Amino acid sequence: MREITEVQLPGVGVRYEFESSRGERIAVVAHRSGRYELALYSRGDPDSCRSILELDGDDAVALAEILGAPRLTEAAAAMQRIEGLAIDWITVEPRSTAAGATIAQGEYRTKTGATIVAVIRDNVSLPAPEPTFTLQPGDVALAVGTSDGLTQLRSLLTR
Repeated sequence: MREITEVQLPGVGVRYEFESSRGERIAVVAHRSGRYELALYSRGDPDSCRSILELDGDDAVALAEILGAPRLTEAAAAMQRIEGLAIDWITVEPRSTAAGATIAQGEYRTKTGATIVAVIRDNVSLPAPEPTFTLQPGDVALAVGTSDGLTQLRSLLTR
């Protein structure tokens, strides 16, 4: 059986990681918002991610059932929660109405209660963006709020 490391990501969730029999690092980030990211890292460069698969909660359950794993219990999910606070990274999709609009135009905090606290564009971190900041396709918004608020914000930035 493989050794699985577990790292608590405060406000985000939990990262699980193990090394495959082929020497590849495989990681799963279980976000408090209920979504998951599955990542496969290159053998030659352990910091280089070859692929990322984003799954919602239902997708993750279906995959777990296919692989024969038991469903996650509510107690395990509760361990990942910090009451009232969640953090998520949301990619602005090209088809989204958010692409090309300012944060103020989107009224995201008013609509969702979640706040965009930073944007990552072309691997450059842009902390504390002003309301006049224009979001572009491919930007990754780092947002803070409730799980429900972040789910609503994800919908606004990806549709």
